[in-house]
Amino acid sequence: MTNSDHNGHHDHAGDHSELSETEIRVRALESIFVSKGYVDPSTLDVIIDLYENKIGPKNGARVVVKAWTDPAFKQWLLTDGTAAVASMGYTGHQGEHIVVPENTPDVHNIVVCTLCSCYPWPLLGLPPSWYKSAAYRSRVVLDPRSILAEFGVTLPDTTKIKIWDSTSEMRYLVLPMQPPASIGWSEDKLIELVNRDSMIGTRMATDPATLS
Repeated sequence: MTNSDHNGHHDHAGDHSELSETEIRVRALESIFVSKGYVDPSTLDVIIDLYENKIGPKNGARVVVKAWTDPAFKQWLLTDGTAAVASMGYTGHQGEHIVVPENTPDVHNIVVCTLCSCYPWPLLGLPPSWYKSAAYRSRVVLDPRSILAEFGVTLPDTTKIKIWDSTSEMRYLVLPMQPPASIGWSEDKLIELVNRDSMIGTRMATDPATLS
């Protein structure tokens, strides 16, 4: 039996589409640019990948690393994520209110947006396509362990899984566990261990042994 909780009450007044107004406008512009030959679709894919996986998540990674290396900041982050994140300059649309649940050996947290694709853009950049998919949004609530297995994560049966449902009012950033082998590393080196999916909760922090 899956040991999981579903947290958060969704409030999406007026939501009739899985896409936000901004996403609809971006897609419309993208279609126009591609159709007129201004942008090569393959080049656009590279740019999107860059912001999804490299540039965007670096903000969140810096927050995580600061929490790993500064106990006082970590406590602040866990008790008032909005203020702690704002102190680092990461605020703005899609990131006004932030809650930070911490992963531990006893509790593993996963973030989803069950009705659309609410996501902490200032911290993680563009949301990945799988995060917005209907399959992820439904399955992660019903069977989170199978989702984690697809991302290569197998948790002990004793580990409780908590699901956090993002809303138009609240966004979540998971604080992943720091790999023990990285204790004492510099902040610049630690950032390499904080992958985007670990801050959503679908992966663990990168294994230090895999870094070249």
